[in-house]
Amino acid sequence: CLSGVLRPRRGAIAPRKRYQILNNGGRKMPRAKQTMDGNTAAAHVAYAYTDVAAIYPITPSSPMADSVDQWSAAGQKNIFGNQVKVVEMESEAGAAGAVHGSLGAGAVTTTFTASQGLLLMIPNMYKIAAEQLPCVFDVSARTVATQSLNIFGDHSDVMAVRQTGFAMLAESNPQEVMDLSPVAHLSAIEGHVPFVNFFDGFRTSHEIQKIEKWDYEDLKEMCNMEAVEEFRAKALNPEHPKMRGSHENGDVFFQHREACNSVYNALPAVVEKYMAKINAKLGTNYDLFNYYGAPDADRVIVAMGSICDVAEEVIDYLNAHGEKVGLIKVRLYRPFKAERLIEAIPATAKKIAVLDRTKEPGAQGEPLYLDVVTALANAGITDKTVIGGRYGLGSKDTPPASVFAVYTELAKAEPKRQFTIGIVDDVTNLSLPEDKNCPNTAAEGTIECKFWGLGGDGTVGANKNSTKIIGDHTDKYIQAYFQYDSKKTGG
Repeated sequence: CLSGVLRPRRGAIAPRKRYQILNNGGRKMPRAKQTMDGNTAAAHVAYAYTDVAAIYPITPSSPMADSVDQWSAAGQKNIFGNQVKVVEMESEAGAAGAVHGSLGAGAVTTTFTASQGLLLMIPNMYKIAAEQLPCVFDVSARTVATQSLNIFGDHSDVMAVRQTGFAMLAESNPQEVMDLSPVAHLSAIEGHVPFVNFFDGFRTSHEIQKIEKWDYEDLKEMCNMEAVEEFRAKALNPEHPKMRGSHENGDVFFQHREACNSVYNALPAVVEKYMAKINAKLGTNYDLFNYYGAPDADRVIVAMGSICDVAEEVIDYLNAHGEKVGLIKVRLYRPFKAERLIEAIPATAKKIAVLDRTKEPGAQGEPLYLDVVTALANAGITDKTVIGGRYGLGSKDTPPASVFAVYTELAKAEPKRQFTIGIVDDVTNLSLPEDKNCPNTAAEGTIECKFWGLGGDGTVGANKNSTKIIGDHTDKYIQAYFQYDSKKTGG
């Protein structure tokens, strides 16, 4: 079975919140509005900054490559005045090798992938990062197959590549994918570090919203063309040969491996520079870590991805009813700028819950949790209790009830150090109790509709079309999500 939900934009991009930011900062640039999903938003930006797209399709990233291929075939030009050259390989490993080779030839290159596909790219990712080649992997984050195959969303794939040397930028919803994807491309070019630009599979990649999109002239204006030319001048060329990928012994390898430290130390400032450019154009306030909530909050959640929109709705409700809670949204996950995280945490916060959308069996905690704990410890901050939770594995829904449960747990004198939300764990008893009758947190005036159908009866296509008609031909904001399982037609 499947269902679609039609509703206004939530959280960070709800009209009342978005325009509050814009009015405070001053709206700089009107943009055309279009109804699209997160994949289309990522592809729109990627096409602008790409010479070559080496692809191999995998759910739920396939529509990004499909869009780029269609636009190239139709003759659309990127900001360099060319059509993107799209090359489909025989596997994701081949696509990663083609990316590496294309970069070596001086072409700004992009690929789109997820899950096992991303894991097949790991060997080349190490080489691309170590050679300081600027590219972007747009990843619609998806579950890595474990006890079973699951084609839906969580962060287990992107967390599996965090040691490769790629920078990692996260977005929460289709509007943020549109707004922030240029940061990955522009920072990669100027900062000499490749990026994994990721957002939640299905919940963001396939969620349709009415968003404001970039004009290519604005994307071109922000691009450091001198850095592009510098990169292209380093291309392998028989007229001025260079040696790359040599063998090194133990006498020099360690020293050379450490030589990249300065590049990664400098990269957060490059990312902040391009976030500032975007903020100046849009009147937004994107930062490495964004705080949302009461300025004097006593309980704070740290998270990244689509859960942030749900958390903002719950925060609005709780703060309106006398509580003081907040959320820190992680944008730049790698390199992890601990000082910026600490600046974002209210001084009044005594308890922090870090939410990870992955599971690392046998570890003391999940990756984001360990990063937060380490950041606080290194800063000598010992007066805050930090707990860690898992959520949303395999696209398990994380409704407002789950976020209410986290804030309730934080209010306890001795909260669970490790927990799960969104499920009932009657084996290891880590799950938090959730009130299924929790308050409705949707904005006043929201209209919600749910449509049911059988696989193959046209319900998804019909509702996508209805959603786009409402979004593109009225002044209403829309949000639509389509939930279906792997049994599909006739299941």
